[in-house]
Amino acid sequence: MELPPALRDAVDAALEGSSVAALAEASARLTERYRGEVRDGRFHVSEDDAARAYLAARLPATFAAVRAAMAAVEERMPDFAPRSLLDLGAGPGTALWAAHDTWASLDDALMIEGSAAMRRWGERLAAAAPPFARAWRDLDFARGLGAQDKRDLVTIAYVLDELEDAARAALVETAWAATGSLLLIVEPGTPAGWQRILDARARLLDAGAHVIAPCAHEAPCPIVPPDWCHFSRRVARTKIHLRSKGAVVPFEDEKFIYLAAAREPAPRAARVLAPPRASSGKVGLKLCLPSGAVENRLVTKREGELFKTARRLDWGDALEL
Repeated sequence: MELPPALRDAVDAALEGSSVAALAEASARLTERYRGEVRDGRFHVSEDDAARAYLAARLPATFAAVRAAMAAVEERMPDFAPRSLLDLGAGPGTALWAAHDTWASLDDALMIEGSAAMRRWGERLAAAAPPFARAWRDLDFARGLGAQDKRDLVTIAYVLDELEDAARAALVETAWAATGSLLLIVEPGTPAGWQRILDARARLLDAGAHVIAPCAHEAPCPIVPPDWCHFSRRVARTKIHLRSKGAVVPFEDEKFIYLAAAREPAPRAARVLAPPRASSGKVGLKLCLPSGAVENRLVTKREGELFKTARRLDWGDALEL
């Protein structure tokens, strides 16, 4: 998956003339903070060099994850056409770009981001987006969010891992109160990220939300540690991306987990929880089922249309049974 051309060009222009060595150093520090889930009262991206490193090394991957989660929502809710967006922890506007790429109906967006460096770059990048109403606001979620006007779509992408438990719970509750139709939460695809999604899922179900994706049901999650639910998107690396990460492989796989919760229910479908295992005349699928169970299912050529469908499935796809 690649960035939309307008965003890619805006990022290239933003990074033009940047020192590759400085980007690589800042990227390494940023990666260490993210992987360590450091919570020391500072934003992961608080300085301009860290923001530039984020644009080079992290934006393509986070965009791919958020865009993939939105595509899953679009499949389950084909009539959903949001006009307004509230993005909590907007970073450089990742969810804004992904939402507009998914739903052309979007024409009003409010991005809330506590890091001044991220806001500056987000505003600069957004200037290259198609014209529609958008505004940026400064707010530190650790100090409370406060009531927000309802928006059709509310997003929290790669934010919960930066917050302590109490602030995390308060953010999810306030986000749901501001949700007119759909709340989408995206987290890193780690065991800890999955646990944060499970906590948010339980809180939202208690509040009356309907789970749209990726879960095929609203029963307790049947996955048992050390296994965990997550998905993956392959991201093409640009030259500056490769250099900033000191990498040689022209792609990376972004592992992520997400939760889409809505005011109204949507039709259920099974979800493919791992890469399908295809061999001659058969496909092995690990499925989350509407019944609330996880099943390892072998689909054979004898099953006709289901077999043809199974051969086309990828990790994270929905399957009508």
